[in-house]
Amino acid sequence: MKTLMNTHLGNIAIDSEVIASYAGSIAVECVGVVGMASVNVKDGLVKLLKKDNLSTGVAVRVEHSKLTIDFHLIVAYGVNILTVSDNLISNVKYSVEEFTGLSVEKVNIFVEGVRVID
Repeated sequence: MKTLMNTHLGNIAIDSEVIASYAGSIAVECVGVVGMASVNVKDGLVKLLKKDNLSTGVAVRVEHSKLTIDFHLIVAYGVNILTVSDNLISNVKYSVEEFTGLSVEKVNIFVEGVRVID
């Protein structure tokens, strides 16, 4: 799905996959986030994704020029999930709004697993 914006110079179309990849790259830079998760609904399995699949654990929806972003994450063992979530929400909201010029209405976080970091 593409997000369309009209400017005085012309039209701009941004694909949701671009926004999802960008948001995913911001998310994995946050302290306490190990990576994105891919959930196999059929088997109920959660798989840790590497940096080349950042958009797989992210869903972007656009309604009335406002973005809703869903993250499926794996967090580090021992971190405060609320603190990690607050940090992630503020970083993603600021960065995506600066990147796209669109308003981020919601950021939903689904913690799919915990992993011990060596």
